[in-house]
Amino acid sequence: MPAPMPTYLPWLMTAGFGWLYYRRLRRHFGWQAWQPRRTLVRIAILVLVAAMLGLAVAFVPHVAAGMAVGALAGIGLGVFALKHTRFDVREGRPGYTPNPWIGGALSVLLVARLAWRWHDGAFSQGMAPGAANASPLTLGLAAALVCYGLVQAIGLHLRMRQKA
Repeated sequence: MPAPMPTYLPWLMTAGFGWLYYRRLRRHFGWQAWQPRRTLVRIAILVLVAAMLGLAVAFVPHVAAGMAVGALAGIGLGVFALKHTRFDVREGRPGYTPNPWIGGALSVLLVARLAWRWHDGAFSQGMAPGAANASPLTLGLAAALVCYGLVQAIGLHLRMRQKA
């Protein structure tokens, strides 16, 4: 019989995810120094996550429409946000000031949706066979966030290389 899970583990996991999300939201505000390696790593990770989301459609076909709409919205918002991102050099370092409201709003929307699903008990039931309880709205928001981040990272990399 496996050992019981410590009662504090869910709280630690929640705090860890909260810290990661705080750091993510903080990157949407104020001037950011460009870090080319970090941008390339972000692109690679987001391509991998986008590929896994695309593969998920094969196993959970009822979420395909939601994910497609989310991906298109994320791409559109990414292009729009790039047009509203300021690129400049400070103290000899290239950097940018992202549009804080678009990325922040997408992040808050995803957290709110996950909180709503948690409140409804979606995560306490475990995964049903075939992932029948997967939500097209939640996965659509995830696809929007991933595609937005991918467009932002690629656009940032291209624009900053032109400036450098």
